[in-house]
Amino acid sequence: MWKDFSNYIIANYRNASLIVEVGVGGFPLVAFTLQEYLNMDIIMTDIKPYHDQIVVDDITNPNINIYKNASLIYSIRPPEELQPYIKKVAVMVGADLIIKPLSTEFIKPDKGMKLINYKKAIFYQKCNNEMAE
Repeated sequence: MWKDFSNYIIANYRNASLIVEVGVGGFPLVAFTLQEYLNMDIIMTDIKPYHDQIVVDDITNPNINIYKNASLIYSIRPPEELQPYIKKVAVMVGADLIIKPLSTEFIKPDKGMKLINYKKAIFYQKCNNEMAE
């Protein structure tokens, strides 16, 4: 499933300027896979990074400079209460948004957020031209 999720991003964001993962936690597999196959910056953020490749950021009070030129912002299994903050940052910088919830979790999709079934990966995506409210 993670390979399919990574492959979707690789296939659809090959020409992106920057990709940011919000709340990487202890699971950098997707970001590392993207770094391996894409020739661009992949920034990982977390409020409590566990190694020096992860940038400290609190998405509820974000350093917008981290996200400024992002084509895609994604988050894997973010808590429901953080999802509005992630969307707000994506809207502010004009980036596409992908949220990969837990397999047992249903997120309340808002306007423009689409459920994507890509092979074994299931997630929600919103393109930046669909985010304006």
